[in-house]
Amino acid sequence: MALIIGKRGKNIKQEEALDYIFGCTIFNDVTARDLTKKDPQFTRGKGFDTFGPLGPWIVRGINPANLRIVTTLNGKVVQDGNTNQMSLSIPYLISWVSQIMTLEPGDVLATGSPSGSCLMKSGDIVIVEVENIGKLCNYVK
Repeated sequence: MALIIGKRGKNIKQEEALDYIFGCTIFNDVTARDLTKKDPQFTRGKGFDTFGPLGPWIVRGINPANLRIVTTLNGKVVQDGNTNQMSLSIPYLISWVSQIMTLEPGDVLATGSPSGSCLMKSGDIVIVEVENIGKLCNYVK
């Protein structure tokens, strides 16, 4: 899942963090695990062209703290989790990031994904579904 920031903020307090969310959308957190295991940081493992598809729309007015996330690969469930299981709460994440950088309207904060990553190959179909938001379908090339 991804949060779309709706207003400028710096040093945001956790108790005010949800007020900075414009809406939520789906983010497919594609990762080349082989590279993240051997590189000193995640730039290559998460930074290739086509990694990080986003969409298909933004949904406003939902509470992002308790949404089911299911990812399928070729119709088989490979991830099934809930945003309430995230290692960092959404208010904490927004507050923490805003201590480092000023958040601007339109900024996207990717919240990560449930456990259960798997290998993908050309021709695979990945669908990420987030409760109350919809489905994002991607074709692996």
